[in-house]
Amino acid sequence: MTDTLPPCPECSSTFVYQVDALLICPECGYEWVPDERADTAPEVRDSVGNVLVDGDTVIVIKDLKVKGSSSVVKVGTKVRGIRLVDGDHDIDCKVPGIGQMSLKSQFVKKVSD
Repeated sequence: MTDTLPPCPECSSTFVYQVDALLICPECGYEWVPDERADTAPEVRDSVGNVLVDGDTVIVIKDLKVKGSSSVVKVGTKVRGIRLVDGDHDIDCKVPGIGQMSLKSQFVKKVSD
């Protein structure tokens, strides 16, 4: 069973053991919950290649029609506190004047605070 568990992220020991959902290193005492999603999650990049993370502020770079409505998200609209999600529309956010919606990262540009 030790062969299938990852090494300790603190000391790289291979003598890791599992107790319920927790992995424990007997050499350094480090305990952690294995998170496979963090290792396999692809990076989300904006229209110019900047890496986006949860909580970033972005600007819309193209007028976007809101599906099922006559509303339009205008170029230059600043969206604060984005949240990254899986899927084609990989940003969940609250657009001022529109409300909660999903955006594609290819239509936004990260703003440096």
